[in-house]
Amino acid sequence: MDQIRVAMIGDVVGNPGLEALEAKLPLLIKEHQIDFVTVNGENADEGFGMTEENFRRIIIAGADVVTSGNHIWENREFWPVLEAESNILRPANYPSGSPTVVVPGAGFVCINKKGINWIVINLQGRELMSPIDCPFQSFDRLINTHNSGSSIASPVILVDFHAESTREKEALAFYVDGRVSLIAGTHTHVQTADERILPKGSAYITDLGMTGNTNSVIGMDPKICLERFNKLVMYQLKTAAAKSLGQVQGVIAEIDASTGRAVSVKRITG
Repeated sequence: MDQIRVAMIGDVVGNPGLEALEAKLPLLIKEHQIDFVTVNGENADEGFGMTEENFRRIIIAGADVVTSGNHIWENREFWPVLEAESNILRPANYPSGSPTVVVPGAGFVCINKKGINWIVINLQGRELMSPIDCPFQSFDRLINTHNSGSSIASPVILVDFHAESTREKEALAFYVDGRVSLIAGTHTHVQTADERILPKGSAYITDLGMTGNTNSVIGMDPKICLERFNKLVMYQLKTAAAKSLGQVQGVIAEIDASTGRAVSVKRITG
């Protein structure tokens, strides 16, 4: 196996996103002969958080790992699932590690599939978001910890960087270039047109986009969003009702299995 293919899928928003994923991801995997799939699911529960049922639906649709972000904490009843399941991640750079600071779940997983060791890292940005631990330093700690106890020469390393700032996303991408196979941004729900291979061989896109109803404001009901902006009243947001099947957005990257370097990357929208 010289080259392998990975798909990273953007934020699944509500039931329209789940239905689009269930209908389209299996076909995408078959058509493109995808070897590994990550899906960001932090908005699966009507835009905010996730339930165990949402998680199971995403896995059954074809995800190997479900990543998340700041909204993963919205449903406290989901926290035990974060603890129990190894293939659901929360951002690794939430502060943890002391007896008085314990954050549920993990931000890093290593899975052996088809003879390949796939490492998935979930990080969260700090610009225009909560001032949590540094994602740059957290990445170094995770990689150093892995490398110190591993004989794996060139694993495939995928990073979901859940961040608001495009500057921060690009900065982290150059920081990890050559040390990961693919780094993709999530959170803003608007797919960017800057997919590329960075100078040292890592594939990158600033934002994967959104899986769900694109006739919306980042997946939410436009009418409610307009009310919030015009009146500055915090009306409760609701997922936009879908009249047709939504879109699945993300990227497919081709990776050299012997080196872990990216060979190609392309957007998917449909």
